[in-house]
Amino acid sequence: MQQVKSGDTVKVHYHGKLTDGTTFDSSAGREPLEFEVGSGMVIKGFDDGVTGMSVGDKKTVSIPVDDAYGPKQDEMLVEFPINQFPPDLKPEVGMPLTMTTSQGQPVQVVIIEVGEETVILDANHPLAGQELVFDLELVEIVGAKSLIIMP
Repeated sequence: MQQVKSGDTVKVHYHGKLTDGTTFDSSAGREPLEFEVGSGMVIKGFDDGVTGMSVGDKKTVSIPVDDAYGPKQDEMLVEFPINQFPPDLKPEVGMPLTMTTSQGQPVQVVIIEVGEETVILDANHPLAGQELVFDLELVEIVGAKSLIIMP
């Protein structure tokens, strides 16, 4: 039976949970996730989890923080002046916002503190600092990445 290795394109059904059992994502009711193993398309722990599986295999993997989205980083906390918000927006703790970097890239942030003159924005990935648990089912090995050699 063929086993998944780096470079294979696979289709996987998954159920992602926090260690307290809270679901944060699932492929239930959707097409399975398709990705190339080892390409960086998914977190390292997910890649490692499917490696070695055969079609039809099911397993649960625990992914430590460093193989998931990493630890929360203090440098991803940003102090932002309240007077820079649009006048019709009242900042509240827990409010998600999309900011734009100086290079024009969108960044998702969450307000974690509201002060008199500033708010603190958290630009860490929402799952940073979390150990993750995935129930995995390998649906298909689509194939290995192939090279086309032109004469």
